[in-house]
Amino acid sequence: MKFLVFVIVSTLLFSCATPKDTTQKILVTDSGIKTGAEQTEKYLSYIKGKRVAILANQTSVIGKTHLVDSLQKLGVNIIKVFGPEHGFRGKASAGDKVSDEVDAATGIPIISLYGAKNKPTKADLADVDIMLYDLQDVGVRFYTNINALSRLMEACYENDKELLILDRPNPNGYLIDGPVLDMKYKSGIGMFPIPMSHGLTVGEFAQMANGEGWLTNKVKCNITIIPLANYDHDMPYTLPVNPSPNLNTPQAVLLYPSTCMFEGVYLNHGRGTYFPFTVLGSPELKGIYDFSFTPTGIKGMAETPIFMNEVCYGIDLRNYDTELLRRSKKINLQWIMELYKAHPYKEKFFNSKLSKQMNNIEIQTGSGSFRQQIMDGVPEEVIRAGWEPGLREYKLMRKKYLLYP
Repeated sequence: MKFLVFVIVSTLLFSCATPKDTTQKILVTDSGIKTGAEQTEKYLSYIKGKRVAILANQTSVIGKTHLVDSLQKLGVNIIKVFGPEHGFRGKASAGDKVSDEVDAATGIPIISLYGAKNKPTKADLADVDIMLYDLQDVGVRFYTNINALSRLMEACYENDKELLILDRPNPNGYLIDGPVLDMKYKSGIGMFPIPMSHGLTVGEFAQMANGEGWLTNKVKCNITIIPLANYDHDMPYTLPVNPSPNLNTPQAVLLYPSTCMFEGVYLNHGRGTYFPFTVLGSPELKGIYDFSFTPTGIKGMAETPIFMNEVCYGIDLRNYDTELLRRSKKINLQWIMELYKAHPYKEKFFNSKLSKQMNNIEIQTGSGSFRQQIMDGVPEEVIRAGWEPGLREYKLMRKKYLLYP
């Protein structure tokens, strides 16, 4: 079956699809800048009268009201909610398993996809007519929402369910950089051959996963996308709701493509503080850097961070001008190069066994050569030259799936 994309310019045009129909129906509008969820006129009549399930979290909002609450008030029959990493209300710490529960605010059953299972079962979807996906992403490979989306797409295919995706802006949409994942390092924080920062919205990623055959057994999910209105990838965008407990400021979100690689080294990157991903340091850098911070256990953020209750010395990026990143269109490599050079115990720097919380740098970056390049002092331009063939091929492939060219 051919994989087709139809762009329909209309206030409300849907064609009902039969099970396993992989035709994509994309509705667009030219009125204002709105998220997919906000454009209820595009999908409300389509889902009314159906038994609806939603994969959502605290970022799934229309204005200041949660999507679930908004749709219930509009008469939509939401029979269950699926919750991703951090849970439906976004209160669980990173990596913590989340249990099923009943939402106190709505009485709707919540089924966790970050606990005993990672995708809906046949029983979960048996009484569902249509599935909705509405999660805010931040545009990097190691942020797990796109993994949750891909597994949901597989479950919908396996159970003959249509998936309606409400698209949201990528706050790092301008940035396509980093090594394309070497699939020998495939993991829970890197499942697809895309760069560290991929420059896609979730709607575009869904099209790519379908079109490139990335779902299990190369199946293609029947998806409908409600795209953003008047959006482009270079648009600065401040998220209205924090996407996760440790991405709790606009600064952290914009630094995340550059500073999350520090989860693969023996430094604290702000976990255990109220400003994660914006500071970098270690007790062993005392006397080298003046800036210091002390990680502690913070419930719901980082309860046992590396160097807990120890004074760490290093780099403060809380006031770093993120426009420099936007203008360069590059992940910042100077920070990791500088800190490795400054560290007095270089044999510890990439030793992931020193902390159970960390992945190794290969898993984090998706590259088998990055560690040695930093250790050998390879110039940044040489490191980047090694990324270029993969990035060039990716960018060409990406063009096929753009909703916002």
